[in-house]
Amino acid sequence: MFRTKAERFRIEGYAENGLIHYMENSAAKVLIVDDELNQRTALASVVQRWGYHVETAQHGLDALAKLKDFEADVVVTDLNMPELDGKGLLDELQKFAAPPQAVVLTAFGNLDTALETVHRLGAFWYLEKPVQTPALQLVLERAVEKQSLSGHAVRLERELASRGVLGDLIGESAAMKEIFHLLQQVAPTKATVLITGQSGTGKEMVARAIHQLSPRRGGPFFAINCAAMPEALIESELFGHEKGAFTGAAERRAGCFELARGGTLLLDEIGEMPVGTQSKLLRVLEDKKVRRLGSAKETELDVRVLAATNNNLRECIVKGTFREDLFFRINVFEVHLPPLRERREDIGRLAAELVADLNRKHGCRVTDMTPEVSNLLYRYDWPGNVRELRNVLERAVILAGEGTITAALLPRGFAGRPEPEPAAGHTPASGGMALEPGMTIDEAERALIEMTLKHTGNNRTRAAELLAISPKTLFNKLKEYGSE
Repeated sequence: MFRTKAERFRIEGYAENGLIHYMENSAAKVLIVDDELNQRTALASVVQRWGYHVETAQHGLDALAKLKDFEADVVVTDLNMPELDGKGLLDELQKFAAPPQAVVLTAFGNLDTALETVHRLGAFWYLEKPVQTPALQLVLERAVEKQSLSGHAVRLERELASRGVLGDLIGESAAMKEIFHLLQQVAPTKATVLITGQSGTGKEMVARAIHQLSPRRGGPFFAINCAAMPEALIESELFGHEKGAFTGAAERRAGCFELARGGTLLLDEIGEMPVGTQSKLLRVLEDKKVRRLGSAKETELDVRVLAATNNNLRECIVKGTFREDLFFRINVFEVHLPPLRERREDIGRLAAELVADLNRKHGCRVTDMTPEVSNLLYRYDWPGNVRELRNVLERAVILAGEGTITAALLPRGFAGRPEPEPAAGHTPASGGMALEPGMTIDEAERALIEMTLKHTGNNRTRAAELLAISPKTLFNKLKEYGSE
């Protein structure tokens, strides 16, 4: 029998959702921080008997120094201490790439402060003094479990990145591997990130990956397109408004900064934001407070801000359409996405993943593509980047239905593919159907329906979707033709 989960983790690991998670080949590590010598010594002695490796510190600064060599899984800390108190210590821990779990100890009367600390700074739990050892033992076990799961998630994310996948981002090129590395470095921090790149390169996917890799992954993710909002409405969308703040404001409404509380807010196409709104946004970012339109009350912000643009903001500054001080405020850490033509080695992997996703979306069973198609995809310059690649493949998947994508299913003229020459006396249509002079509308309609049914293997539901008619209409047409 194992005395504690600390020993069981060390020896056998544990199973969850079919995966086996292991701690390192040593017991979990606990750092106890308290300015009272007797208190921290007594706690250290008890925790050590439970099978943990234990280190102690007398205040927050001492704890940070100890953590450079002692990589604790859990930090048990008092709140009131000299030099650097418990709240300050937790604030510093959140800057770690992989912060340890924190358990806050509080004397009677500081319960409200402890709860606020747990909520705002992400402590795992709190315990009142004098500490009840059974409660501490249970909390430590749960904290170690959570830290083990967090460590496994980080390792899995790194493994996926090494295989060319990070969230919805896909790529095995040197450029994408460098981006994966940057995202893993910046995501756990609180830094504002500016994501740049041409339209269609996947800037929102990068923002979502940062959110999912961050300590805020459990909070909401909001994205607002600054270019799609009329100037008269963008401030209301960002900051919210009170009832009657302006004509049409029939009720109070929270803005994106409030809705994204505890999570991440993406300001997409920030280069298109009106200059007047830019100044108000700068004030919000600097003060970390937001005030709804028509309100005198300010609300503390708890949101990480990311920004994205396909504009060259430095050129916008020269033109006077973007504030230089706002640029320096959001450009703490830049991630630039290269156009697809500069990472052609990723096209094959991207195409395969997109086809699999489009099969699920449209209920198709496309399995592969011809070498000619692969070559055409590789040679094309993709001015619309990944978005254009998806559109081209979506058309091909729908037309193919199942089996193999051939060059005939790509858009006419795509990647220099020659247009077919029309035969004398008839006009070619998609899929080889001939529209001959003198043909009636009814005859052309019947030929199109029969061709589509043949293409879908007599799948009437799929044929109706491709023909943009209802299944009932298709059934009536076939009944009219006397066809089974």
